[in-house]
Amino acid sequence: MPENEQNNLSNASSATDDKAILLLVDDDPLILEGLGFILRKQYNLISADSRQQAVEKINQSDVLPSLALIDLGLPPYPHKPDEGFALIRELLSRQPNMKVLVLSGQDNDVNIQHALTIGAVDFIAKPAEPDLLLARLRHQQRLHEIDQRRDEQEKTHIVGDSTAMQVVNNQIAQFADSPFPVLIEGASGTGKELVARALHENSVRSNEPYFAINCAAIAPDLLEAQLFGHAKGAFTGATQEHKGFFIEAGKGTLLLDEIGELPLALQGKLLRVIENGEFYRIGETKEKHSQARIIAATNKTLSEEVKNECFRNDLYHRLSILNIQLPSLSLRGDDVFLLLNLFIESYADTVSPFILDDGARELWSQYDYPGNVRELRNIVIRLGTKYPGKSVNKEQLSAELETQLSTHALTDNATSVSDEMISREISNDEFDLDKLLGEIEGRSIRIALEMNDNNVSKAAKALKINRTTLYSRVQKLGSS
Repeated sequence: MPENEQNNLSNASSATDDKAILLLVDDDPLILEGLGFILRKQYNLISADSRQQAVEKINQSDVLPSLALIDLGLPPYPHKPDEGFALIRELLSRQPNMKVLVLSGQDNDVNIQHALTIGAVDFIAKPAEPDLLLARLRHQQRLHEIDQRRDEQEKTHIVGDSTAMQVVNNQIAQFADSPFPVLIEGASGTGKELVARALHENSVRSNEPYFAINCAAIAPDLLEAQLFGHAKGAFTGATQEHKGFFIEAGKGTLLLDEIGELPLALQGKLLRVIENGEFYRIGETKEKHSQARIIAATNKTLSEEVKNECFRNDLYHRLSILNIQLPSLSLRGDDVFLLLNLFIESYADTVSPFILDDGARELWSQYDYPGNVRELRNIVIRLGTKYPGKSVNKEQLSAELETQLSTHALTDNATSVSDEMISREISNDEFDLDKLLGEIEGRSIRIALEMNDNNVSKAAKALKINRTTLYSRVQKLGSS
């Protein structure tokens, strides 16, 4: 690693100055060098040329970036957006309040809308003026600071009057004082950490410590030391002892977020802690005891992970003694308007308020929000930035939503296929099974979307496939 890069990483890790930490990811060395020269003046910069390198570098940093500026086309598939989309998800799984901006030449409508849906806050087409980039980054840094303050002020404020959220709030009240583990399951952006903190702060442990550990954010070889602690000299670099979170949490609460990412090697050790509180620090033979209450959260379906032998069955059943299933935003009815008002008020100092006209309000209530609360928040920020103090109509709102899946790209050539036609084409050496299946698939998807007013979730349900699977197939058909 070059010396200047080491210094940058060290600065990011120590965060000794007032500069925000910015992650820059692009496979073009000229962009890394040119933009890096400009950005280092205002940010503690971490730069990487691939998704893998980006993840490795932020794992080495004690403080996660508040901002990320990433390209979509990254190795090993620089001509596709897949790696960029995967990186957006990974970054937000580590730091939900991170502001991820996309800087990419792959700026077609489908890529832009999908990036924004999964959590990116801005999409800037290449090439971009440095002054524009800096202005966008400064704006998002202010929003990040607002998010951080709001999280501190409203740790247990869970917005929602829907039946689904009443069930969640009732479960929080029922489970808060229980000493048993709680497993919180739900899609990304549904508020799992907010529920975990509410469980803690509504319990008899509320005056005790609360720690949240993201199991996906710490390199596997370091996670054991962070959780269980280590003795001085236990391994290279262990210059002093570390208590570990099970000890530091005391009689408080320890949230193990993204528990589905916990390495199998550590799952057995966690099981022992849950069963009898016993564990060993790395490099020691003296048994330690934990009194912490364990809460686990995941956006995976752990029962499926057990079936796939990616998660221990005995640990799953210990963690899920008490279970809270967080509903997707599409199941929460008029909560979408409560959240709309909440975010307009929360960002009023930075983003001007706006109103929705009748057509936009109808669309707001019908949209299925595949990115859940995080997506809704980002839509509010974009609308307030683009239409400050104005009335937003249905067309303006629709431009910010991922409802239109380019159905015009799907083929309409598949008509009824007779046995005679198949026989004739086989005889003439003209039969192409993949092409025929692709045409049937494309036509089925188009019809399902049309019948459900382009509502992706409803179309996927009608086709009996997962919504993300439907989106991937539409992209594939649209690019073929």
